[in-house]
Amino acid sequence: MKFYRMLFTAFAIAVAVSAASVHAQSGYRVSAPYTYKNLTIFLIHGKDATKKKNIITLQEAMKLKIFKVYETSDVNELSVENTSSQFDVFIQSGDIVKGGKQDRVLAISIIIPARSGRVSIEAFCVESGRWEKRKGEDVQQFSSSEERIVSKDLKVAANGARSQQEVWSKVAEAQKKLSENVGGDVTANASSSSLQLALENGKVAATAEEYVKKLTALTSGKSDVIGYAFAVNGEINSADIYVSNHLFNKLWPKMLKAAAVEAVAEKNTVSSNAPAPKPASIEAFLSDAAKGEAKERSTSGKSKVITREADGNAVYEARDKSDAVIHRNYVKVN
Repeated sequence: MKFYRMLFTAFAIAVAVSAASVHAQSGYRVSAPYTYKNLTIFLIHGKDATKKKNIITLQEAMKLKIFKVYETSDVNELSVENTSSQFDVFIQSGDIVKGGKQDRVLAISIIIPARSGRVSIEAFCVESGRWEKRKGEDVQQFSSSEERIVSKDLKVAANGARSQQEVWSKVAEAQKKLSENVGGDVTANASSSSLQLALENGKVAATAEEYVKKLTALTSGKSDVIGYAFAVNGEINSADIYVSNHLFNKLWPKMLKAAAVEAVAEKNTVSSNAPAPKPASIEAFLSDAAKGEAKERSTSGKSKVITREADGNAVYEARDKSDAVIHRNYVKVN
């Protein structure tokens, strides 16, 4: 009996050491859960991979009018240009741009350097049917990037399946769920198929803002946070990890809002009292996704995306032309 106890203890220690080594290799530390209603946030702590402070977001750059997104009349390709002499601009897969002939979601994460000239970038349409100017907008350019795709299924459709038909299907599904959960139709008369306009709906914005107010201050005073993971209704959804705390802080408000909207869309699917996952479950999610076989795809310029999927966990890793990782998006596929 003593022998078996010793054997069990040794096995337990070996498992703990193995888990700790995987965690150490990742360089990440996952925080305790922070929960409001059916949304749970985990902060991911780690080291900066770059000290550059001149990286700004697409949303910021378009507001400053130093970044152009051009219509190409190709549903799955747009052209972008960074006209700044000072700032590099981070585009994240899942960013929606409003305007043109159809609202689009940008399909890769990439840093567009200052004075870039025109660069082609992959996209998907998130507004079926319209192929003309919308009132008050420029049909040749896109005006803003205030919103993101808001469903796990949409992330998989855009990054994994890479199917335009699947993207349209998941947009309609997201609109239906939001309409059911905010007590009214969220589609807009100007374009009923537009995800962008649905996200601008007053009821959607107000309901999501409740979550944002409760959770936005989580990152205050934490200089080593480089990402976050979230769960909805007690189920792990996805995670994003960035090249630096500087970039994460810039993206946090927009990412939290998107997570909140997703929580609103899913709030009636199961009990909102479902227990939150443990930090160890988030660590396992990140680790398991990275075990999948790497599939590499070239994107704009010399950048690329490496996809791995294992046991229902996927990670989409964006690398720049120097092969440095700038963004990892993890999704619980099933």
